[in-house]
Amino acid sequence: QVQLVESGGGLVQAGNSLRLSCAASGRTFSTYAMGWFRQAPGKEREIVAAISSSGRGTFYTDSVKGRFTISRYNAKNSMYLQMNSLKPEDTAVYYCAARYSSHIYTYYSSPQTYDYWGQGTQVTVSS
Repeated sequence: QVQLVESGGGLVQAGNSLRLSCAASGRTFSTYAMGWFRQAPGKEREIVAAISSSGRGTFYTDSVKGRFTISRYNAKNSMYLQMNSLKPEDTAVYYCAARYSSHIYTYYSSPQTYDYWGQGTQVTVSS
């Protein structure tokens, strides 16, 4: 069982930055692949970025490439999403998610493949 808690959301102006954090419980964090998802009002939940259990494999959706960076620090049971050059269309509730993975390079982009979810943190970008 893994419990996830996101933090770091807020209200920022377009062009600014935010860093989201996801803190995980448990002693086996390094065996979980992780992902950041977001859901805007009236829209489906979508992948933002994903990272393999080792951190050696990463994925970004096209709209955030070059602006967002996903990372993890297994010794601290933590994952991060550095968001730069934020745009109003990045406004959404951001969720972190986890699933067990024995493959150190494999990341997962489909929300259906994840077993554990945080409660979400709101990110609002004003124009």
